[in-house]
Amino acid sequence: MADASSAQLIEDLGMDKDTREAFDGFLHLWTTGTTAGRRTPILRRPDEYGMEYEDVTFPSLDGTPLSGWFIPAEDAKAVIIHNHFLPGSRYGYAGHLPEFGGLGGFEVNFLPEYKALHDAGYAILAYDMRNHGMSGQGNGGIAGIGMTEWQDVVGSLRYAKARPDTQNMHKALLSVCLGADSTAIAWDRMPEEFSEVEAMIMLQPVSGTYIVDTFAEGLGLGEAGYTAFDAAVHERTGFRLAEQTPLPHMGAIGVPTLVAQVHDDSMTKPQDVQDIYDALPTDDKKLVWIEGTTERFRGYNYFGEHPAEAVDWFDSHVG
Repeated sequence: MADASSAQLIEDLGMDKDTREAFDGFLHLWTTGTTAGRRTPILRRPDEYGMEYEDVTFPSLDGTPLSGWFIPAEDAKAVIIHNHFLPGSRYGYAGHLPEFGGLGGFEVNFLPEYKALHDAGYAILAYDMRNHGMSGQGNGGIAGIGMTEWQDVVGSLRYAKARPDTQNMHKALLSVCLGADSTAIAWDRMPEEFSEVEAMIMLQPVSGTYIVDTFAEGLGLGEAGYTAFDAAVHERTGFRLAEQTPLPHMGAIGVPTLVAQVHDDSMTKPQDVQDIYDALPTDDKKLVWIEGTTERFRGYNYFGEHPAEAVDWFDSHVG
């Protein structure tokens, strides 16, 4: 017997107008990586923070064109590749603008983080993942929460290996949320591409089941809300929420890894990141709980506000 359609499951929830708008908006965000159909603009650039940079383009594994910045550093000790979150970009997220304000209402800005790493002697490759920022559309505009975007991580590694000025550099990763999930999946599928990576920071890796279960609970929709959301994601993307997680892929990661997460994140449960962290096979790992907020997007600014944490980790493990 065929499963009930998502439309029927959603209708059966009997949501009022405001709840339905919240449900539909989050579903659209989850499946497209856009806010109300718009990608976040890239509002800041490295030269505004005293850093020279180069606009770069390179292909993802499947050929999707990716746009980014290469920020050199004098006598660079390593290059750090930055993989961002959904629905952000290499810059961050323009949450302070009214049309993007539903996710905290404040700006996420990665440039202070890049500046601190740059001044500590690291070159940086920061790029927009597919369907984000100024990169090309991939998979018909579908967001896979790592299930498609993992190819972009591979593309960035290949680009860093091919550039004359970075091919012989030590390499490390700073992967955030969608970027963290994509990194874990890529590492599991193509471990040979990570042979030069020496260390990593994973900021707020996430499992779809926890996020959507918490969302449905917050709307008072319970298990039926989760089931309807999962059905709608499957119909729009071909993926199930249960497979949109880095957890089964973490065993492939063998380098020193720092994991950071807002402990009281209102969008998920701490157990998710604890399980992800515990699945790392390396003994050289660290878990940082970000305290004092319940807002997930505050966590995305953490290393810009506390750069010594990231600099110390890379200084201790790269080179």
